[in-house]
Amino acid sequence: MPCFPFAVPAAPCAFSVDPETPVVTRGGSANSVRPPCLGTSDLVRVGAVTSGVTGSTLTRLSVSCLRSLTELKSALAANIKHPATGFLTAAGMVLWATIGAAQTFPVTVEHAFGQTTVTQRPVRVASVGWANHEVPLALGIVPVGLARASWGDDDGDGLLPWVTEKLEELGGETPVLFDEGDGIDFEAVASTNPDIILAAYSGISKSDYDTLSRIAPVIAYPQAAWTTTWREMIRQNASGLGLAQEGDAMVADIEARIATAIADYPQLEGKTGMFVTHLDPRDLSTIGFYAAADQRVQFLTDLGMAMPQAVQEASEAGKYSGRVSAERIDLFDDVDVVVTYGDQARLDELSQNPLIARFPAIARGSVVLLANDPMGTAANPTPLSIDYVLDDYLGHLADAVARAGQ
Repeated sequence: MPCFPFAVPAAPCAFSVDPETPVVTRGGSANSVRPPCLGTSDLVRVGAVTSGVTGSTLTRLSVSCLRSLTELKSALAANIKHPATGFLTAAGMVLWATIGAAQTFPVTVEHAFGQTTVTQRPVRVASVGWANHEVPLALGIVPVGLARASWGDDDGDGLLPWVTEKLEELGGETPVLFDEGDGIDFEAVASTNPDIILAAYSGISKSDYDTLSRIAPVIAYPQAAWTTTWREMIRQNASGLGLAQEGDAMVADIEARIATAIADYPQLEGKTGMFVTHLDPRDLSTIGFYAAADQRVQFLTDLGMAMPQAVQEASEAGKYSGRVSAERIDLFDDVDVVVTYGDQARLDELSQNPLIARFPAIARGSVVLLANDPMGTAANPTPLSIDYVLDDYLGHLADAVARAGQ
């Protein structure tokens, strides 16, 4: 099998660490490589050994090459010894230890349906549900299949823009896209011959889980359907890939970027935000809202806002949404900002309703309206989408808070 995505002589994969060149090279050439069995932080550590280079300078290696870290270790062992003594150099010993620590299988992940044991590092990764594929992508792994985007896909290609950008960055082709409009397409998932199926943020049933488990090990949600936070999504899926430390590092990195961004919006601190579900002018007898367990709501708290007392009290354990009678709309007098899906025309129509008009935040226009576009999608945060829309979302929230003070 060739070691690179281009033709090379038919020979065993052999790698060397050139102390003068900050990359892992093949046979002393300047072609940088990214073995698929290594995670992002492994690559950073490899880079640190070879001259402080970060993983972003390494390119993805064809999956057909080194299928296990054992094979990579053998290749490296032959090429990172001191030329005079034959012993591993200091850099070689660090690299050897790093790679050895990175491969710890089997791994077992607990979830709502029990636990899943992954016996060896997955190479072919598939995902179902929403955005689970963003975790392997963020870790440098191109999935073989993922769910087609059903919301926010403004160009109709089935991929959200931050996913397209990441695929291009990794040099990967578009994976097989599963149409989940009528539920999980089990045949399509099976056709990708996955080593693992990621479903930490999804609504799969026990029956779905059992069927998928006959295809490959499944990483399901930790507690209840559609209540997984973006942090849990990362950690749950990364653990199944054997990259738990990388997952923790990713969470910390995103948290740091959020903290930096919200520092410019102190006016959001402590303001209450309520995320209302799609309002239907034909039936305004109840007000639907995303509950405390939903990550759209939790993302508002990530951004410095508070959860209204009424939302906390009306939220049921294990439920991602709830409803209250419109006749009790006075419960939401403490809501500073409403976030919801729709446009201004829809909001104007709703405001004509006598009950809705009693909702203070709506009456004064302290509303963030989200459309069926990437911005509207990313209000439900995922590993790759947060950076994509964070500044714009904060700006819209700040504008709504300003109207609350008028």
